[in-house]
Amino acid sequence: MSDLKLNEAVSKRLKELLDEKNMTQYQLYVKSGVPKSTIGNIMHCSYDSVKLRVIHELCQGLGISIPDFFNSPFFLEDSLDP
Repeated sequence: MSDLKLNEAVSKRLKELLDEKNMTQYQLYVKSGVPKSTIGNIMHCSYDSVKLRVIHELCQGLGISIPDFFNSPFFLEDSLDP
């Protein structure tokens, strides 16, 4: 898992959380209000970065806090590409 780009770490964490919550991207869209296209672009690493506001909205849809979102080995400094 080393040398992940930040957008890849966000994508992997979002997929992990969707799996944990047994949710689809569509269900997340309904619960969070984040456009389906935005969720798809995050999942496919189409963005270089993701706005914190979007992550906050996704967290609300997932029923978790922002610290919970980032509480993952994907975001450890030594696993992210500088």
